Amino acid sequence: MISVDKQDTNTSAKQWAGGLHASSLEFMSGLGKRLLFAIHPKKIATTAAEALIAEFGVRTCTVAVELDHIGLVCAVFDSNGEIKQKGLNRKRFQNWVSLLPSRVSFVESNEAELFVDGNRHTCEYVSPIHLEGGVKGAVIVGLEDVDELDESRRKLVDSATQMIALSLSLTAHYESAMDSSIHQAKEEHRKFTEEVLDALPVSLYVIDSDYNIVMWNRHREVGIQGMPRDSVIGRNVFEVLSKYPEGKLSGEFERAFKTGEIERIEQQTTDDEGNTRYWLVSKVPMLDEQGLVRHVITVGEDVTMRVEAIHAVGRAEKLAAIGRLASGVVHEINNPLATISACAEALESRVEEGAYGDSEEVEDLKEYLGLIRSEAFRCKSITNGLLDFSRVRTGNRHEVDIAAVIESSVNLLSHQNRGENIKFEIDVREDLPLVTADEGQIQQAIIALATNAIDAMPEGGTLSFYAAKRRNRAMIEVSDTGIGISQEDISKIFEPFFTTKEVGKGTGLGLAVCYGIITDHEGRLSVRSNLGKGTTFTISLPLNS
Repeated sequence: MISVDKQDTNTSAKQWAGGLHASSLEFMSGLGKRLLFAIHPKKIATTAAEALIAEFGVRTCTVAVELDHIGLVCAVFDSNGEIKQKGLNRKRFQNWVSLLPSRVSFVESNEAELFVDGNRHTCEYVSPIHLEGGVKGAVIVGLEDVDELDESRRKLVDSATQMIALSLSLTAHYESAMDSSIHQAKEEHRKFTEEVLDALPVSLYVIDSDYNIVMWNRHREVGIQGMPRDSVIGRNVFEVLSKYPEGKLSGEFERAFKTGEIERIEQQTTDDEGNTRYWLVSKVPMLDEQGLVRHVITVGEDVTMRVEAIHAVGRAEKLAAIGRLASGVVHEINNPLATISACAEALESRVEEGAYGDSEEVEDLKEYLGLIRSEAFRCKSITNGLLDFSRVRTGNRHEVDIAAVIESSVNLLSHQNRGENIKFEIDVREDLPLVTADEGQIQQAIIALATNAIDAMPEGGTLSFYAAKRRNRAMIEVSDTGIGISQEDISKIFEPFFTTKEVGKGTGLGLAVCYGIITDHEGRLSVRSNLGKGTTFTISLPLNS
């Protein structure tokens, strides 16, 4: 900050105020008004030098000042009012400024080197500019003769010098205030921008052309894959996101920097509990004024609910289509199946009665008839499953105790002798309210889930049933410690006829029927799974209001 030497200013005012004539006061008043609108130091120097040369008509007039935050500011005018871009002997001037104390003085060419180069003057009158408690510059008037500047005119130059110093000080205060205001505004804008980015419901980070992270918003800090902002800013993105395939990630960034085009990528992740999350990741290049990509913004939006809703709509449409198909053709298919099955049973009876003797071909006939009958019954079970889609599942709905349904289901499963070394665990919270549902259908759904779980544990394991209240819904979880389900199959397991079991060991309708039952009860059915660790199906049913 620049400040005027108040002692020098007060002294000058006392010594010279009384000696100024009316014309001089008029000149000072006019100069003060002109300097009032000269904000920059260069403008102050130019305005003052121009005014002094016009007032005195001397050979040259120079205003020069060395400011810490700018450097040398200089304006040189000759008697014709022309600005001289070069003229001040800068080395001579800076040496003079550094010699303290610098006083008002005359400099003649036969005594020392002049401050302003040129042959149009032989001596100079130098009036120091006091700022910050020291001499920072001077008003230099070039004269043909010392007598050209009498005492009253020297006082006028000294007064103008003090006014210049005051204007420079005010300019410094103004610049300091402006700088502070601009800095504060920039800081407030930066904080506001960070708050906006933190408030966005997306994960966002920015890298520069060296692949270093320069921005990391709050949503990128939370979650299983989140990291604190302070621990990642300034680090290489491939080092921070080391869990991602580096080749894939680097390829995405390279395309963004090279093409400058926005790229949207669908991603799928699985947490430690087997929950599947779906993401829409956008790579957004930031172009500078030259059209070059300097930064790339990565925006990750969690679209799990949207994807699951799309999957649910797709499943519902498939179920509806199958329902319409079933209602039209299942009965027609069952009739020939019943005929085939009856004929096979009749022929088997005749074989048993010895109608075809005891040749080797009779044994083949028995085998073939058994296959015909079993396959006919398998087809009938498939068509019966299809009928479940065409039926409206209103059922007998009343208040149901979920704990009793789970216990009854486990009792039935334990007597089916399905699987070996299966351990059953039941955990039902005591505060679980009743739900309005068809007890038989809910039990059918639980048994279907449990049967699949047992089939997923061929070497044995633990089948767990958990039920509790979560907010305004009853949650039923059926968990196993089996082989798990791959991520590729997760989105397809509720589709009709999709099965991971061997041919002949599953129709692919069990989970689809289960999904239809829960949906008809205004509930939700979801799944999470880890390969080699197990699977958990979750039924969510609305509680009685």
